[in-house]
Amino acid sequence: MNDRTELFTIGELARRTGLSVRTIRFWSDVDVITPTARSAGGYRLYDAAAVARLDLVRTLRDLGLDLDTVRRILSRQETVADVARAHVRALDAEIRTLQIRRAVLRSIAERNSTTEELKIMNDLARLSARERQRIIDEFVDRTFAGIDPGAPGAGIAQAMRQLPADLPAEPTTEQVDAWLELAELVSDTDFQQRVRQMALAGAAGAAGAAESPPPYDPAQVTEQAGAALRDGVAPDSAQGRAVLDRIIDPAMPAEERTRLADQMETFTDRRVERYWQLIGVLNGRPPFPSAVPAWEWLIAALRASAR
Repeated sequence: MNDRTELFTIGELARRTGLSVRTIRFWSDVDVITPTARSAGGYRLYDAAAVARLDLVRTLRDLGLDLDTVRRILSRQETVADVARAHVRALDAEIRTLQIRRAVLRSIAERNSTTEELKIMNDLARLSARERQRIIDEFVDRTFAGIDPGAPGAGIAQAMRQLPADLPAEPTTEQVDAWLELAELVSDTDFQQRVRQMALAGAAGAAGAAESPPPYDPAQVTEQAGAALRDGVAPDSAQGRAVLDRIIDPAMPAEERTRLADQMETFTDRRVERYWQLIGVLNGRPPFPSAVPAWEWLIAALRASAR
């Protein structure tokens, strides 16, 4: 009798394959391998093909495939290539999850986070890209509800949805922190109301008047008011008035200055600017410095000059 005709007991298969008797018996019980015959005493016997089959099953199991999938491959319901491609996708998703969790743990260690922060960050790390996008979409939908999507400025709503398709394969601590901060920001009721106030004001302003250029150059605001702020120039000082006169027409009436200050104040908010900064971090864009303080200085200077 040679290997082609010889039959083996489970114990003999275990010695040939290095698998345990218990494992081979279980795989036989669930029909992953089937006995060729039975001995006079009723014991299961297997031919040489079972040895090769067991080697294949062990390889597939080592790759992480479940027994149902292994059984389908062995019965030719699926090819190894098809299963391998599906398994690669599953492993890629698992690797991404582990990478994000590693980034979260790194962020927690660097931030010396509290127990509550740890829980929040862990919960956020478990969210899929679709779930993260849903959080932002729900915020934008609430904020812009009832506003004509065709109105001037309504395109901001679409821009506010621009999360990356997923966090990078190796998210930085800054990106993990940015997502945490962004999720907390959009869940804040005061922030939601503030953004909606800005959206409604923008839509109402566009509907009530033709678009006209502002009575100032935004670049001058950044340059002149920004420099005054850095130099510690008080908005209500004589030096502050001189800076203001370089930004707006010195002949502008007091009432117009107050109206302009009110309008600027409606659209000037540090937390809204922070939203855009966080979106930029998540999308891998270069950081931009805060422009809001310069506008706040200009608003204060306008109010001081109108008194």
